Amino acid sequence: MIFPSGTKITITGDLGSGKSVVSKLLCERTGFNYLSTGRIQRQLAEEMGMDTLEMNKLADSDPSIDEKIDSVFADLNNNPESYVVDSRMAWFFIPDSFKVYLKADLDTAVDRIIADPGRNSEQYADRAEALSKIEARKQSENQRFLKKYGADCSKLENFDLVVDTTNRRPEDVSAVIIKGLESRFRDQAFPKYV
Repeated sequence: MIFPSGTKITITGDLGSGKSVVSKLLCERTGFNYLSTGRIQRQLAEEMGMDTLEMNKLADSDPSIDEKIDSVFADLNNNPESYVVDSRMAWFFIPDSFKVYLKADLDTAVDRIIADPGRNSEQYADRAEALSKIEARKQSENQRFLKKYGADCSKLENFDLVVDTTNRRPEDVSAVIIKGLESRFRDQAFPKYV
């Protein structure tokens, strides 16, 4: 299926759930543009000389950090081009998007994050520290977004599709998302939780 111009897929979810990999695969399959605020956030943390958890904690008291990251979405909702947006908050800023939440159990997420060479600002001394910091970052972000925007990232009812990626290959996850999006445009039923 060829999707209408201006179609947006927003991908959010658990840390280490495969958002970036799946988003890139979706772009390959659809020809949509790719935008990742995770990449923007990690780059900003590196520029500030801290890891992403430290930057998240600083963002609790320094609103300019979220403003820098969120400004990317200012006009994206009305942009005529099609996008896959890998972001914790894009579903909120782009309300007409096909909102996807990827989940993964914490052990699997930690394995993925530790093995990812692109996460220079997310280094951990050991597995226990990784588990602790990843959980702390998720809680920090959820609390900040709830307080700042009234947006509850942990409320799965906010999403059109929820996919458990724990035991799925990224290619299979992207195929499920495309089927869900096709069903939306064809006005066909599709399970919300997959």
